[in-house]
Amino acid sequence: MAIILLGRDGVINQNPDQFVKSAEEWQPLPGSIEALAALSQAGHQLVIATNQSGLALGQFDLDDLEAIHAKMRSLVEDAGGEIAAIFYCPHGPEDNCRCRKPQAGLLDAIEAEFDTSLHGCYLLGDKLADLQLALVKGCKPVLVKTGAGTETLQQLVESPDPRLAETAVFEDLAGFSQFLVGH
Repeated sequence: MAIILLGRDGVINQNPDQFVKSAEEWQPLPGSIEALAALSQAGHQLVIATNQSGLALGQFDLDDLEAIHAKMRSLVEDAGGEIAAIFYCPHGPEDNCRCRKPQAGLLDAIEAEFDTSLHGCYLLGDKLADLQLALVKGCKPVLVKTGAGTETLQQLVESPDPRLAETAVFEDLAGFSQFLVGH
């Protein structure tokens, strides 16, 4: 059973200029819930890896984050799918932690939890940090053009890293799901 790694904000849900601070503010992107359900039904384990610096900055607390994730899980389950796990970095950008993307700490934790290597797994994101993280761990980088994806696509074009040229690009999570499982 293959693991698919996904960013959250801008990939699965809308990403406002400020943080998503509550379950009420958390709104899925069109087709994303159905796409997650289809990937899950096709036998993939869905694992979310997300930077949540709003915790460190006091924008929301752990109860708010848990409520957001409960809403996301519930919507996916109602659509017939399952999110296997959600891993998040609670630190701010200046904390210099190992778990903030593009550092590999979150993926190291996922590998330990699932007792597997993530080498060769798809990693979907809308930011350059997601794609850089994919390369660090030998994952297949996938860019979605939702969230910050359109701006990130321009960074890809201008990037001096030739490995990023192999990044697969999709309009959205639904487009990736259709590519991988055909519905």
